[in-house]
Order: sequence, then structure tokens, then C-alpha cells
Amino acid sequence: MTVDRLRKHKRRALTVLAAVTGILAGTATATAAPADPLARFQQQDLRWTSCADPRLDPAGAQCADVTVPLNYADPAGRTITVAISRIPATDPGQRRGIMMSNSGGPGGPGLDFMVEVGAALTPQGRAAYDLIGMDPRGVGRSTPIDCGWPRGFGLESAGTDAGAYAESVARQAELAARCAGVYGGDLPHYSTRNTARDMDLIRGLLGADRISYYGTSYGTYLGAVFLQMFPARADRFVLDSAVDPVRYGPVDMLRSMGPANEAALDLWADWTAARDGEFRLGATREQVRATLLGLIDRAGRDPIRVGEYLVDDHTLPLVPYVALDDPRNYALLAGQIRQIADAADGTPVRPGPELDVIFALTIKALPHDNSAQLAIMCADVNVPRDPAWYWRNIEAARPTEPVFGAFANNISPCAFWAPPVEPMTTVDNALPALIVQSTGDTRTTYGAARAMREALDGSRLVTLQDVPIHAIFGRYPNSCVYGAINSYFDAGTFPAADYTCRAD
Repeated sequence: MTVDRLRKHKRRALTVLAAVTGILAGTATATAAPADPLARFQQQDLRWTSCADPRLDPAGAQCADVTVPLNYADPAGRTITVAISRIPATDPGQRRGIMMSNSGGPGGPGLDFMVEVGAALTPQGRAAYDLIGMDPRGVGRSTPIDCGWPRGFGLESAGTDAGAYAESVARQAELAARCAGVYGGDLPHYSTRNTARDMDLIRGLLGADRISYYGTSYGTYLGAVFLQMFPARADRFVLDSAVDPVRYGPVDMLRSMGPANEAALDLWADWTAARDGEFRLGATREQVRATLLGLIDRAGRDPIRVGEYLVDDHTLPLVPYVALDDPRNYALLAGQIRQIADAADGTPVRPGPELDVIFALTIKALPHDNSAQLAIMCADVNVPRDPAWYWRNIEAARPTEPVFGAFANNISPCAFWAPPVEPMTTVDNALPALIVQSTGDTRTTYGAARAMREALDGSRLVTLQDVPIHAIFGRYPNSCVYGAINSYFDAGTFPAADYTCRAD
């Protein structure tokens, strides 16, 4: 953060202080301060009730709706609600404060996220913090965005040829037009910066001077934006599987995923080849890869019927993409590809529950579409608009990224979206934050974590070596990584330097 920006931040803080106390900062004379335009939001009473949720209620949580301005630059305008949950600290005598959270996405619901995070905390950590879950604006119970898309997922592969890419361009333009038709000028306000402002408003309503925070995946970017916007309000922040704050968004962030997913696919292909007698997909890495590429090509020429779904070359690459964020999914993925191969050969196939979830969302938009994810990213980042630019990148990536290059480089609805109303946040400060990251992460790559470490130059990076896992804490037990996180949350123990962990 530059000196000028620090001065501006101090001036804003003094302005707020003056509004609250009625004293003009820097003078000895009481002066009438203008009314705080956010006062009606800052002074609202929260009504805590049962969450009516099968995970939250047994955990002792209560939920509340927080009224926030849609546009913080126009607080007298339209309002929306943000749903939060609270699992109280187990020992009021040891309570340190509140721990807020974000489960990733963007667009991932987080109201019940702290149930699983709380299970990974130590008893000391549970005693110290009220655990605050939140559905970010536009998501879940928080005035949700649903554009009525015919397909549920706003990201897809470009397909195998120029004709398939043209179909993708038209479809992405249609998705953007549907959102504009439903939400119009509201869309630019579903941004990460406004979610950070919501978090700070919630902090004040909960009576906390500062927040501790656990965020994973996109949640690391949200956490970093909060650190940049509200540095004085930050306590202990843990960023798990970090986004590169410079490359965040539907272009550069996704392009980074191509090589990482190809590398993870190699590991899966080796594992599957060693079990050719069971899965019959090939006895070598090359043969397994050839089987998968052959299925994608066949799906492009003639979509494959898998149960009730017609699977084409835009959708099929999402099957390995979904599975490859966790090495424990190897058998699941091999079975799914075997099912698709059988279906391509004419065998009637009923997809398993995990495969059914993928196809239900991407092909039929069930239970609802995921337009909130694109609404958030498109509100955050301006992207190239020319379809030819994306096509050149797709073609350039195919030789080294034959499965995922057409997905990672494809055009998104953001190319047809209204531009953001605020510039992208520059993350550049020396606040402490604990970053944990696996070297084989397929979603937020290890290079992204290194970039976050550089942007937050007061941070520390704990590396989980040679494990292709995305989102570690509460998902992939590792005594070394868990120890680093819990020591920080429990006692504020912050590593003196970056260090590396190995799989248990």
C-alpha cells in the first residue's frame, strides 16, 4: 500500500470517528458532523432465529438476515439481505472474538461452512471464537441471483473445432443477456469489494473491533481484499489454497488451471493404467489419455447419451475437471469415464450420483443455475471482448493441454457483460496472514499462492508438498498443515519463515 493510500485510509477512518463522536478530528472545538449515510445499516437490530438447516441446527447455530445497501455509493437506494449464521464460542471466558469465513467459488454458499471448519479446529479454537458463516450477497439465502439460464454452469469447454467454439460464443452471449435482462444495472454491485464492505458492516453489528478469518479458494481473494480495504479490522487471517490477486478472474485465473489439470490428469492416468483389468481404459498413461480424448471427440461429433443426458464436447471435459481437485477421487473418475465409454458404445447407462450432479447442473440447470459465480467475477474484472482473442489462445493451448486447454482458455459470459463500476483491488500490504497451499492444486495453482505471498509481504506460506489437493483444512487431514493453522488461531503463533509439510 502506498503512503498516499495509507493517508487516505487514515482520513476515512477519522471521518467515521468524527461522525460517531460529533467531534471534528484534529480540532478542539465540537462541530456538528454530517449524518453518516450508513447509520441505518450500522444501527439495525439483528433477529436471531433457528437456521432451519440440518447441519447448522444440531451445531447450536442461529441465523439472522442483515440488511445492506445494494450499492454502497448510494446507501439511500435499494437494499438487499445477507444471511449469516453464528455458532457461539464454547467457553465465554476464553472467547477472543469472531471468525468469519468464505467457502470459495465465487458464488459458493457459506452459511453452514463453519460446521466443517469448526470440526477441524482444536477445543481451544472452538472456545475462542464465535464461528460466523455467511452466504455472500447474491448467493444462497442472500437475495440470490438466478438468471434463469438453460444450462447451470457459466463455464464450459470451447469444444473440438471452430464450429463448436462458435456455439460456445453464442451460448455465453445468451447467458450474459439473460442476466442483464433480469438484473440490469444491479449486476455491477455484486462485487467482491461490496462483499468485503458487507463483512465490515457485519463485524460492527456483532460488536467486534476486528475479525479473524478462514477462507479457501476464492475466499482467499475475498480475505485479501478485506485486508486491503479494512486493515485495522483484521486479526488472524488464514488463506487456504490461494488465488493470485493479480490474475484473479475468468480469464487469467482459469488459464492457469490448464497446465495444472493436465499434470493432475497424468497422475490419474498412471493410476488408472495400473488398473486396466478393472477399468479397461488403457494399460499406459498414453492409452488412457487417448481413450479420454477419443470420447471428447466422439461427443463433439455425436453427443453421447448417458442416462437422460446428452453429453457433448463442451461438457465432457468438466467430468475430470471436477474430480481432479482431490487424489482420493481417482477410482471415482475412472469409473465415470468407464460409464461414459460404455454409453458411447451403445450400452444403456445410468450415471452414478456424483456424475448425475455434474450433468444436472451443467446440462439442465438443476437445482438452479450458478449465475452468481459469473455475476461476482464479471463485477470484479474487466475482460477482453473479442472472441477471436480467445480462439487464438485455445488453439495455442491444444498441443500441450489437449483435454483442458479448450476449457481453461474459453470465452465466458463476462466478455458480454457490462464493465465493472470499480477498479480491481490492488492487494499490496504487509499485514500478517497465514497461507497454506499444496503444490499440486488444480484450482488455485502453487504459483498463485506464491503470488499471494508476495502481495501480502507480511504473510507466511506453508506448503504441502507433492499432493494434488485443493482446500486442505477440514478436507484433507495433514498434521503439519493443521498444526500451523490451529497454532495461529489458538495462540497467534506465526511462523518465523515459510516452510514445507509432507503428506502424513
